[in-house]
Amino acid sequence: MLTWGGGRVPARRTRVRTPRRLLAGTLLALLVTVLAPPPPAAAGAPDCPIGQDDCSIWDDDPGTPGDPDDPGGGGDGGGAKPPAAKCQWNGRPVACYNEFLGWFNNADGCYYKLAEPQPEAPEGSKWYVQTCNGGDLGQQTTVLLATPPPGFGAPPDPEELARRVLARLSLLPPRIAVAPRRDTGPGLVGLPVWMWASPGRNYFGPIEASDSDRGLTVTLTAKVERIVWNMGNDVKITCTGPGTPYDPRGRHAGKPSPDCGYDSGYPKADTYLVSATTYWSVSWRGGGESGEIPQTRTSGTIPIEIDELQVVTR
Repeated sequence: MLTWGGGRVPARRTRVRTPRRLLAGTLLALLVTVLAPPPPAAAGAPDCPIGQDDCSIWDDDPGTPGDPDDPGGGGDGGGAKPPAAKCQWNGRPVACYNEFLGWFNNADGCYYKLAEPQPEAPEGSKWYVQTCNGGDLGQQTTVLLATPPPGFGAPPDPEELARRVLARLSLLPPRIAVAPRRDTGPGLVGLPVWMWASPGRNYFGPIEASDSDRGLTVTLTAKVERIVWNMGNDVKITCTGPGTPYDPRGRHAGKPSPDCGYDSGYPKADTYLVSATTYWSVSWRGGGESGEIPQTRTSGTIPIEIDELQVVTR
């Protein structure tokens, strides 16, 4: 019988006139650096991904953010890496378009934007604000060109626009619960365990969003395909939905969960830390192209206590 109930003025030149004073100042600065205590950590600062204001878990315990056995609570899932950017400078990817700098030219590593207002120019030519060195604002000049530079005025790469849309979405880590729960007493070896997560649009989807830029429109749809539970003992259980909350008075009370549970239960007594990771399918389409951007979100951990099944004899 079950007994439980229910996240840049140029730099001033260094003056080398008083080497003794300079040396003393340097030694003093080093001493202060060594002796100064480290700044205190912000108490209670949430460890949330940028743009997500809720990465906490819920239930009886606050939990511990992250899952050491299955990291990646805010990035691409399954080890997938984003494709190389279409625009690069000195080996690093750069945005092909910047609203302040204009369009990037891979041939010379400069951004170009029409100068406003336009000075007088020969017929057919235009003045452009040129920002070179991959967008270094210190290298900005105005140039006269007879034809637009390569890449000028082209629409963005569809996947780059899709990732911009994705960055605006709030895909939250799962809010998890288990039964037995610590507040109602321990569970027993060999008895079924129920797991469930809070449903909702930002936790499981589907979420649809779109954006347009220079004549290109991209639509993106995000939804959870599966949730993988780490039971804290090298056992992982995959469910296709958020699961069913345990009801001690429901028709499944004392039985395995109808849709998401550790049916065989834990084989030995101990306290285990349970966590869960949702695997999002993020699909996009636009500009005659389509693709997938896998994402994962990982909960914190919650403890579950399992005791030995006591056999009473007379």
